[in-house]
Amino acid sequence: MNHSLSRRVVLTTAAAILAFGAAAQSPAHLPTKPVRIVVGYPAGQTVDIVARDYAAALATELGQPVYVDNRPGANGILGASETKKSAADGTTLLLGTLGQMAINPTLYKKIPYDTLKDFAPVALTSIGPLLLVAPPSFPPNNVAELLAYVKANPGKVNYGSGGNGITAHLAMEILQARAGIKLTHIPYKGSPAALNDLMAGQVSLMFDAMPSSLPLVKAGKLKVLGISSLARNTQLPSTATINEQGLKGFEILSWLGFFAPAGTPPETVAALNAAIGRASASTQVQNRIQATGSEPLVETPAYFASFLQTEVKKWGKAVIDSGIQID
Repeated sequence: MNHSLSRRVVLTTAAAILAFGAAAQSPAHLPTKPVRIVVGYPAGQTVDIVARDYAAALATELGQPVYVDNRPGANGILGASETKKSAADGTTLLLGTLGQMAINPTLYKKIPYDTLKDFAPVALTSIGPLLLVAPPSFPPNNVAELLAYVKANPGKVNYGSGGNGITAHLAMEILQARAGIKLTHIPYKGSPAALNDLMAGQVSLMFDAMPSSLPLVKAGKLKVLGISSLARNTQLPSTATINEQGLKGFEILSWLGFFAPAGTPPETVAALNAAIGRASASTQVQNRIQATGSEPLVETPAYFASFLQTEVKKWGKAVIDSGIQID
């Protein structure tokens, strides 16, 4: 399945909303009580901030109070577990992340939910690339030069990440497998510490999300070797993608999406998808998501379900290949 941003319907105009058609207007199937958006991470993190903008926009669309319920802990597991056991009536939604829903099921030996069985996918709402960044002193300036450099210096090139099993770590594992190279992983306690050592030249490479790395690139403290989407990013139009640079089909995309508990009626899921689509077109939601380096969008529940199957399989393999598993 091709998940390229260039093929997505990004809701930036009023005309895009009309694409949902008459079926989008399904007030009879919408919740008639307050709606809770569960976030499995602390207040102030990106997913929490995005969820609060959605809560405000959805309250208008649903005609009901919508609030955010933070259930942080265990890399999002507590929030997902809370959603799984909630009433399947449309009044509880999880704003789930790639790590929480596609990586955790393989990363953790014991996990109290199955992404593909315990949830009803409602809407994939944003998607964005990672940047492959290095300090300015690192000799390679692009992916081809990187591969040649690593092969000429076996065992000497390392990379940082914010910890074992996070997206940035596993993205590099996928890159190594695709390119046939071997790098040394240096895990840190959080991405900020890894970025600090990257800027200081203590590590050579890192995959990182755009909100934290792009300002450092613009300040000349880091350079970009490639972008992990299939299409170039509008914020870095002159920077080639990894796909363009020889690793055809290479695509790593961070995403957010809404989930309901399994068993939620399909009519309710469809009505919520339409309401989320209209909320996604609000200026506040659009601006917030774009500020994270992602693009706002709303895919159908059927598309999201198919997308999840691909993501769980891809990231499960990356976890297994990395040899990392958490008790």
